[in-house]
Amino acid sequence: MKELIEAFPDNIKEAIKIAEATNLKIPSNQTQNIVMCGLGGSGIGAKMVANWVMDEMKIPVTQVNDYTLPGFVNENTLVIGSSYSGNTEETVIALDDAKSRGCHIITICSGGKLEQFCKENNYDCILVPGGNPPRSALAYSVIQLLHIFATLGFASHERKDEMLTAGASITAAQEEIHTRAKEVAAHLYGKVGVYYAEAKYEGVIVRARQQFNENSKYLGWHHVIPEMNHNELVGWTGGDDRFAPIFFNTRDLHPRNYKRFEISKAAIEKKCGKVLNVDAKGDSFIERSIYLINIVDWASYYLCEMNGADIIDIEIIDYLKGELAKF
Repeated sequence: MKELIEAFPDNIKEAIKIAEATNLKIPSNQTQNIVMCGLGGSGIGAKMVANWVMDEMKIPVTQVNDYTLPGFVNENTLVIGSSYSGNTEETVIALDDAKSRGCHIITICSGGKLEQFCKENNYDCILVPGGNPPRSALAYSVIQLLHIFATLGFASHERKDEMLTAGASITAAQEEIHTRAKEVAAHLYGKVGVYYAEAKYEGVIVRARQQFNENSKYLGWHHVIPEMNHNELVGWTGGDDRFAPIFFNTRDLHPRNYKRFEISKAAIEKKCGKVLNVDAKGDSFIERSIYLINIVDWASYYLCEMNGADIIDIEIIDYLKGELAKF
């Protein structure tokens, strides 16, 4: 896992080469909405990309992390399926439904059932290198999604360039990133992690929760501002030093949210004793996101060491899949 985290900037470069060598069919019908299907390490890329292109989009973008598609999905829907293995059963079943509804379908995978599905039905399938844990393949999924959005005219090609810049930036900042990651791991150790960010960075903190779940064998939760000010903040009335809140700060918050962050942090700190701030760096939305993600990836690695856990182990997920196979 250490080598896989270190390889992230190189993955970006390789993923861009894959994207640039990929030709996509233009939908025969006018696209009125986009649905992205995927779960876990394959699905988190869709959430991030949806955040990143939100201001450019002229049509709705929906994410599906389940077996079923929304009722509005029809022949004017672009459905993108992302499954690293190509065998994620929820995504496979959802795409079969998309086929029955006449959708334009594109998949991102390393092979498996989705590759075969696309060959049989003449759908575009973008193949990425396989064989690693899906959570380590984030660069491949986000680059291909950005490529799809740009090629079909929904977002700018500049987003891929921003990913390259982000990769170079985290390479240059590794010393400070590792220092910060160790601070994050120490803050979380032995407590329950709670991750907060502004709503448009929710993809980043979902990724944080997932990385600590899988890499560190560690539970926690996340919420976004301003929504948490209308519910969860009251829950902190019962808070204490069992909890380790982290606020992910960026320089592009809504002016009212700056004040909400300030008030929320002060109120929570009175209950738990310490709140950790993790500040983003970078000139673009994507650069700031990738900087925070790299801190989280390394923090999950260090917290795993502190917990004495096996960072690769997903025995309980394998057990779940085995039991489902009997059904």
